[in-house]
Amino acid sequence: MLKATTDSVYLPLYEALASEVRLRIVQMLAVQPMNIKEIAHELKLSSAIITMHIRKLEAGGLIRTQLVRKEGGTHKMCSLAIERIQIDLPHSGTPQRHVYESVIPIGHYTEFDIHPTCGLATKEKVIGQFDDPRYFMEPERMHAHILWFGKGYVEYRIPNYLLPGQQLEEIEITMELGSEAPGANDNWPSDIRFYLNNVPLGQWTSPGDYGSSRGRYAPDWWWTGLNQYGLLKVIRIQEDGTFIDGQLMSETGLADLPLDRNHWTLRLAVEEDSTHVGGLTIYGEGFGNYSQDLLYRVYYR
Repeated sequence: MLKATTDSVYLPLYEALASEVRLRIVQMLAVQPMNIKEIAHELKLSSAIITMHIRKLEAGGLIRTQLVRKEGGTHKMCSLAIERIQIDLPHSGTPQRHVYESVIPIGHYTEFDIHPTCGLATKEKVIGQFDDPRYFMEPERMHAHILWFGKGYVEYRIPNYLLPGQQLEEIEITMELGSEAPGANDNWPSDIRFYLNNVPLGQWTSPGDYGSSRGRYAPDWWWTGLNQYGLLKVIRIQEDGTFIDGQLMSETGLADLPLDRNHWTLRLAVEEDSTHVGGLTIYGEGFGNYSQDLLYRVYYR
């Protein structure tokens, strides 16, 4: 089950539902997984149009896709990712939640160990040269709003503003992510792992490194054929586990996190022992489809 609210981060979900074609695709996938060609044939639409609808359903967390080898070649198979959606609307009895919010620019990582292909860029230019990890130490990287690497990790330290007597209720992390292929490749799965205070939160498999159409906020100078946009992911750590887009990612709950009085340590990694070592792209303000940096919220009472 996917549990949503009226938060703006769920706009991709609501947009995914706002189409008769996409609702028909959901109904078809409820019967059995299908590839894009089969869906296009059934709906009498072109594969290009169906691909566009599939991307919106993926962005909304409603379906998942994976490459499957069949006789005659490799096919992108689509299947439902959830069975139910619950939407909680605000009402007069909804208690006011207290929150500390931090917006972390993409270039403000505090530690890294990355391997090509890799690079980073500000809104105006690429920093240094492609595929040279040394430029991840360049002081100008503080102004970066996009970065990418083939494997390894980046780590961010985020201030912990909780005071004595304030009890942690939930942590919410929102960011736009994708894989990292040489150039771009919409079918390029990558297993991305998340850690908070060195505790594993779980893994999400990015479907691809999207580059077949321009990112909504990509700068005019940004080249076609490179990473254009990702998927907006919302991670919530609660008492009963860690959820990504409302789906359980792991049993790791708030009680499992060691607390540092001064900061949180968030790591995003693509590790060598993963099934899909397909890299990571992090999109920030001025890039991708959402133009937002890493958003970190701590809810307390």
